[in-house]
Amino acid sequence: MPASGVARLVAVMAALRQGCPWDAEQTHLSLVHYLIEETLEVVEAIEDGSDADLIEELGDLLLQVVFHAEIAREQGRFDLELIAERIADKLVARHPYVFADAAVPSDLLGSWEKRKKAEKGRTSSLTGIPTRMSSLARANKVIGRARMHGLDLSNLLPEGDDPGARIVRLVAQAQAEGVDPDQATRRTLRLLEGRIAEAELGS
Repeated sequence: MPASGVARLVAVMAALRQGCPWDAEQTHLSLVHYLIEETLEVVEAIEDGSDADLIEELGDLLLQVVFHAEIAREQGRFDLELIAERIADKLVARHPYVFADAAVPSDLLGSWEKRKKAEKGRTSSLTGIPTRMSSLARANKVIGRARMHGLDLSNLLPEGDDPGARIVRLVAQAQAEGVDPDQATRRTLRLLEGRIAEAELGS
């Protein structure tokens, strides 16, 4: 992306913080639900939208990043430049086979997780998984992390016929097959919604 476009967006956001009463009163906390909403709209654009939809929704999500960066810059804490530097440093450090002479690991995801664990001093493979994720997405993340860290889940998955246990086992099965259960459920749910809408029109 041309730097001029990013610089313009940063300047527009700074002007809004000075000239718009609503923008001026926002905080990191007050923007949380907008961040969640915009993220979900990006997901919808990816799964069920056009390029125009995706451009618009990615722009709205980028705005959230720039908004938070501007709030922090005003408070003398950090800015967008530091955010970009930190993520670039992280990517370089975690890809020594791209930016150094290391060999490409046979297990790319597992290697990534091991580097994260060592870098952050984590004692558990589950540390850092957001607790506010949906239960389905969190189950997928927990199972995936455990597998990437070499744990055998055969004796760890819940047993029994209650719905929760069955759902978690289905998530584990989907994850083992390389299927995102959250995405698959959304796709099937859209199909169900369409059928319900058609049935309502026909009734």
